[in-house]
Amino acid sequence: MTEAALRAEIASWPTPPTTLVPTHGDWQPRNWLIHEGQVSIIDLGRAGLRPAMTDLARLAAQNFARDPSLESAFFRGYGTDPREPAAWHRVRIREAIGTAVWAHQVGDEAFEAQGHEMIAAALADPRGH
Repeated sequence: MTEAALRAEIASWPTPPTTLVPTHGDWQPRNWLIHEGQVSIIDLGRAGLRPAMTDLARLAAQNFARDPSLESAFFRGYGTDPREPAAWHRVRIREAIGTAVWAHQVGDEAFEAQGHEMIAAALADPRGH
């Protein structure tokens, strides 16, 4: 049922142009180092050109979901929220599928379960906020 719903939805997606910017690819607190008030970033192995909102997918699925106050705090420092609702929904679906598939391939059952939870959440809430 979930696979059929995902296939049908993805087949209906538009392909609008998008602005690409440098992104980290694994943007989350474990990759932020703070020393004497300065934030540095580590682990750039997934860095690439993508829509800005893609770096927010893991934060939304993990940190913002766990504590919604973190989302507003993050954007107070980050600036304008780049998540347009329809595009954000597509990003969430892609990230969720990618998480579940990668985790399955490497045998990480807990992370695979998180990917399936992300899929269910994205399908249940297409607006994503």
